[in-house]
Amino acid sequence: MTSISVSGQSDAADENGDRLYRIMARRVLPLLFLGFLASYLDRVNVGYAKLRMLSDLGMSEAVFGFGTGLFFLGYILCEIPSNLLLVKFGARNWIARILVTWGVCSGGMMLVQTPTQFYILRFMLGVAEAGFMPGVLYYLALWFPPRYRSKVTAMFMAGIPLASVIGGPLSGLLMEGLNGVGGYEGWRWLFFWEALPPVLIGISVFLFLPLSPKKADWLSEKEKERQYRENPMMAATSAGMVANVAAAFRSPWVWLLGLVDGTLLLGLYTVAFWTPSILHDDGIRSTFQIGCLSAIPQIGAVLSMILVGRSSDERGERRWHIVLPILFGSAAMACIPFVSGSPILALIFITLANMGILGALPPFWVLPSVMLKGRAAAVGLALAGSIANIAGFFATALVGYARSMTGDMSYVIWMFSGFVFVGGLSVLLIPTSRMK
Repeated sequence: MTSISVSGQSDAADENGDRLYRIMARRVLPLLFLGFLASYLDRVNVGYAKLRMLSDLGMSEAVFGFGTGLFFLGYILCEIPSNLLLVKFGARNWIARILVTWGVCSGGMMLVQTPTQFYILRFMLGVAEAGFMPGVLYYLALWFPPRYRSKVTAMFMAGIPLASVIGGPLSGLLMEGLNGVGGYEGWRWLFFWEALPPVLIGISVFLFLPLSPKKADWLSEKEKERQYRENPMMAATSAGMVANVAAAFRSPWVWLLGLVDGTLLLGLYTVAFWTPSILHDDGIRSTFQIGCLSAIPQIGAVLSMILVGRSSDERGERRWHIVLPILFGSAAMACIPFVSGSPILALIFITLANMGILGALPPFWVLPSVMLKGRAAAVGLALAGSIANIAGFFATALVGYARSMTGDMSYVIWMFSGFVFVGGLSVLLIPTSRMK
């Protein structure tokens, strides 16, 4: 686990504080990271299953794109209610519930026979997973004060690119190695085996994570008092639920963050869902080779997220650590259609796009929890996430439609890269005072 430290702090109190938060990071982050890894592994595997699933079920690209997008519809509809229930039942308990139920829904994909069944299960998966990421970010905000959150968020969100690093080769191996076993196609086994981790992680979260810092028996009373004193989230949880919801909905900055993250997801999901298809179109036929090559952009993104998150916390600066990586990623994404037919060049620009867009996420997702305090932050995180995930539907449905109608998705990629660029510039509208 990367150690958490703050540049320029050398007195004994600050050293003890760093030690306290390193202990917390070691105790809290690993399981949550694995949960996020599992969530994106589940989103990645459908892109690989598609390479065989469409022909086996007689589904078109448009049907697949629409069905994949229905995941986001279920997610959007249930994200705010899920986070309200998270506050009511406790973040630890609700996160465990989310992990177990989405594992069950994901495993059900093994039995899909018709487009209608595909639609239903993808929608149910979105309902089951709704609230996971904002719920975890709220839970982490209860543990760590703002000066540590970019690094902590980077370590948690590294699960996004690492899901592809692991999921690409693993998906290829499962699909090729288990094809025909027990009379089932390889893509069915892929859904089955990759549904087990969230169930096991969910049970572990319930058994081993404390409800809150106050309930952590591995912290002394003195350490608990210090954590409470230093973290404004812990001192701002007394407002009623109606007041919390109202505070989140009244904040124009939460709405802006949702819109900005929506533009980022247009780029992120276009790359994540369609990289296997892009490489396949450029002449690579082995699913295992596609899986291995698809891991390269994600390795670059892991490094980018950790470096940007660390730099943001050490400098106490959010704005340009968000804006510059986004603009860089947008430019790289716009170049992808120009190198069609060259898998090496396509991979280079996909890698650069991934590094830019994902690199901006750690400091970006700190903002809702510094703009809103206490339980209002849980609602604000969910509201921003709900707005953003509307983009997830369009990123899959529109690209699928374009491939089905024309066989080309260049214009959609250019359009989405433009949205990413505008989203990056929009962050400049947020006053610096709202980012501290």
